[in-house]
Amino acid sequence: MAKYRTERDSMGEVRLPADAYFGPQTQRAVKNFPISGRTLPPELIHALGLVKWAAAGVNRDLGRFGEGEKGTAPICRNGPQGAAHKWGLSPFLLDALLAACREVADGKLDDHFPVDVFQTGSGTSSNMNANEVIANRAIELSEVRGQRSEVRNQKSEIRPIHPNDHVNLGQSSNDVFPTAIHLAAARAIRERLIPALQRCAKMLSRKAAEWQDVLKIGRTHLTDATPITLGQEIGGMARQMDRSAGRAAAAIDALLELPIGGTAVGTGVNTHPEFGRRVCELLARETGIPFVEAADHFEANSQRDGLVECHGQLRTVAVALFAVANNIRWLASGPQCGFSEIKLPERQPGSSIMPGKVNPVLCESAMQAAARVLGNDQTVAFCGAAGGQFQLNVMMPVMADAVLESVRLLANAASAFTDFCLSRLEANVEACEAAVEKSLSMATALTPLIGYEQAAALAKEAFASGKTIRQLCREKNVLPEEQLDEALDPRRMTRP
Repeated sequence: MAKYRTERDSMGEVRLPADAYFGPQTQRAVKNFPISGRTLPPELIHALGLVKWAAAGVNRDLGRFGEGEKGTAPICRNGPQGAAHKWGLSPFLLDALLAACREVADGKLDDHFPVDVFQTGSGTSSNMNANEVIANRAIELSEVRGQRSEVRNQKSEIRPIHPNDHVNLGQSSNDVFPTAIHLAAARAIRERLIPALQRCAKMLSRKAAEWQDVLKIGRTHLTDATPITLGQEIGGMARQMDRSAGRAAAAIDALLELPIGGTAVGTGVNTHPEFGRRVCELLARETGIPFVEAADHFEANSQRDGLVECHGQLRTVAVALFAVANNIRWLASGPQCGFSEIKLPERQPGSSIMPGKVNPVLCESAMQAAARVLGNDQTVAFCGAAGGQFQLNVMMPVMADAVLESVRLLANAASAFTDFCLSRLEANVEACEAAVEKSLSMATALTPLIGYEQAAALAKEAFASGKTIRQLCREKNVLPEEQLDEALDPRRMTRP
């Protein structure tokens, strides 16, 4: 069999791998952008397939491939009546087109999307990649199902399913690509990130409940503070992660308006006036996410503020994950010469030179993932500010890559941290409680009884002498024994 085939686009002939579904515009992009070796994130490829599926279904219903619902005639916004008749598709070919779109949406054709993520800023190369793959696969499906059709390498004007005239009907890369980005990011956040954060919060809440009565010393500025319980401390972390799940949901809210229907510059030229609304409604029904048509297509086409807002919420989630992982790491420091108030599960040897050493590897992994997300936020913010001129932002592919990487990193890091670390934490009750009596902050409870100055003097003397606050108070008869015991009861200090 031949290893190559030849196809033609508006710039001439291009040689293609014989078994590739993509066409000449994709092949030109592969040669033009040998930048990173990284292709579009799979979530974005699948979203492109779903947008194309919704667009084809709406165009069918609007009669743009022939007769539509209730026999309505094809109508083009800003175009002549009946202009779509030239691009009619038989029901058989339309079924093949819809099936090919679903195959892309379901991840069955990922290998046919070779364009580098660092490409044309509008994502045109990847939009055409999707158009070509879907058209060629649809033609193949129609042939397999027994319908005679023209072969893929014949001239474009006689192709039974054309990448531009059919798959891209009523669309532009400038509204399709950002719509796919919003769709991909919202789905990834809802399906992966929010559940991971909720599981993390639930696990921390379980540990907080288990350790609600374990006394320990609080710390501010990394120095001793008044007593708390280990459960209270871990409960605060649980609340952080619970709020992080809420912030992830708010990140989806920033993506709900979709640019589809604006076509090239926001005017909606060459599309049906109902196309954008209907595509958004169909995508909302399909995904369960309440997408809506953009209120202003000129804003929706030209700016990516929604992505910037979305990633701002992801940045805050990353900050929270970093803080929780770092605090767990500190609490487990030791085991002999640190705080050692909790015990981490032993996941792997910690040192190539120090035998028996076990490191907080899951904490560190989560912290690194969070650090990368903070870096991605700078990329997204810069691209949002500097990349949008007039009717188009030309930094969309890298913004999409950064947002989707952040979602993936946060979801995976939170899941691994929960499953391999938090779920197997143990409290070191002895270490927690041993530090309480020695703490100079016990003098805080005496302040309402003897005043700040005398309590401070006791704390300084206790530090110099190595004695506890309780011992000094007894030696100096600061308070009657019963009153002293009540005042220095550490459990009383863990509540108002």
